[in-house]
Amino acid sequence: MIVGSLRVRLLVRESRSLKDKRQVVRSIKDRLRNAFNVSVAEVEAQEHRQLVVLGVAMVSNEAGQVRGALEQVVSALRAHPVAEFLDHEIEV
Repeated sequence: MIVGSLRVRLLVRESRSLKDKRQVVRSIKDRLRNAFNVSVAEVEAQEHRQLVVLGVAMVSNEAGQVRGALEQVVSALRAHPVAEFLDHEIEV
């Protein structure tokens, strides 16, 4: 069993309140779950109105498949129209 994890930091500059941030985060989480079949949670900075730190996890029987899927998640987040991609860490 191979477990991969991804930690992503995003910046939502247009967020004026935690409610605005939650709306963007919910949209991102739903989109990632549906498109890539991964588990997603906000893991840090829940009280910061513009900073988003997401944890993404995936389980498979092949390391290459996990790494490839997590890299696709990173690519999708880099192209997000509202959240600015800051950095990421992948562990497989």
